Amino acid sequence: MINSVLLKYSIDLVAVLLLALGIKGLSKVRSARDANRLAAIAMGLAVVGVLVDFLGGSGISTNAWIWILLGTLVGGFFGMITANKVPMTAMPETVALFNGCGGMSSLLVAIGVLLFRSNSDEVQKTIDLVGNISIVVSVFVGAITFSGSIVAMAKLQGWLNTPAWTQSKLRHAINISFAVFALIGSIDLLFGGDSGLWLLVFGSSLLGIGVTLPIGGADMPVVISLLNSYSGVAAAAAGFVVESQLLIVAGAMVGAAGLILTQVMCNGMNRSLVSVLFGGALGVSSSRGGSDQSEYSNITSCSVDECALTIEAAERVVIVPGYGLAVAQAQHTLREVTRVLEAGGIEVSYAIHPVAGRMPGHMNVLLAEADVPYEQLKEMDVINPDFPATDVVLVLGANDVVNPQAKKDPNSPLYGMPVLDVYEARTVFVVKRGMSAGYSGIKNDLFELSNTSMVFGDAKKVLGDLLVELKELGLGRKG
Repeated sequence: MINSVLLKYSIDLVAVLLLALGIKGLSKVRSARDANRLAAIAMGLAVVGVLVDFLGGSGISTNAWIWILLGTLVGGFFGMITANKVPMTAMPETVALFNGCGGMSSLLVAIGVLLFRSNSDEVQKTIDLVGNISIVVSVFVGAITFSGSIVAMAKLQGWLNTPAWTQSKLRHAINISFAVFALIGSIDLLFGGDSGLWLLVFGSSLLGIGVTLPIGGADMPVVISLLNSYSGVAAAAAGFVVESQLLIVAGAMVGAAGLILTQVMCNGMNRSLVSVLFGGALGVSSSRGGSDQSEYSNITSCSVDECALTIEAAERVVIVPGYGLAVAQAQHTLREVTRVLEAGGIEVSYAIHPVAGRMPGHMNVLLAEADVPYEQLKEMDVINPDFPATDVVLVLGANDVVNPQAKKDPNSPLYGMPVLDVYEARTVFVVKRGMSAGYSGIKNDLFELSNTSMVFGDAKKVLGDLLVELKELGLGRKG
């Protein structure tokens, strides 16, 4: 018995250390892949630790082993399929789904412990304040995380639109009523009752839907990050429920990391967390509404060969990747273009905005897939002072993150949001399919500036044509 306890704690300690190293390694593109493997190993050890604990006690019944093996096989199968099939463009939706699965796991653990306790030992139904608080928190946060994450995934996938009624003040009254239901259920559980469990689950689940549903696409990356933090909090609470120190530590790490990332995202968008959660959908009811071709009166467009001639004469080129690049899966073609530029003696760098994709690090991972040197990826604060000395900026599918309104128009909903100062460059080429607005639904003043030219078309095709033109100009043979 003692040996099994020592073995379990040793396994848990190693798992915690590996998880900490994994989270630390995820902060850099170079080490992210190995860090992800470390974290996966840590989770595997966590499962082993739980099984060791069972085997050291009363053991595991045959039926329990069947469920464990079945769950492992089914979960591993779907995880493998997801990892291999989900494209980078759908990664935010996948993260939202995983957050929801984490919340549901914590919710089910708490419900299972509560029902088992109630049915097996009437004595344990007496008030255990710490245990009951842990169950309440696990159920409350887990249910919100699950339902909110499913809504976030559906909205990002385009399966669910923001209903008009959610932009009225009525939504606050509805959400308050859901919170009251959850509070009544929580009070009952805190004092040893069981009848409030399903009221708590019902109220919390509806509250997760009610809070997430009004939030628009522009703020959804922040919400996903926050839901990730929620899943960690729910896991930590579940750790108290089942008395697992490893789960407590791991949940606390995820919760803290998610909260820090949420704050970074809010700063990157100049949005407070309160305005994201309770301010409604940015872009749904903006003062300017969605933009289209008719809103622009001074657009200059150019062909790919004109773009190539300008780039061929440049000394310094900055690439601004956006979500359109990810949709077109054009990162590998882009890398071929930049190799030609570098061979011609042109300095190339990439300007990375914190929210250039649908989640933090989206562009970094996308470019890492194409073997873009990490040293060429420049954060916004580093690259902004260099734009006045930049000959050409090539904007690929980015919109709101390069909109000058954020710095020049106090009446714009984007005003105050940190953006890339691409308008200060000598020449700007914007590659877009059309004149549609970004997440915010706001007109982009960059498109009408005298130093900006639009290159209309799919990013992958445009870059492919640009590659051909640059080679015909003999750029790759220079130097």
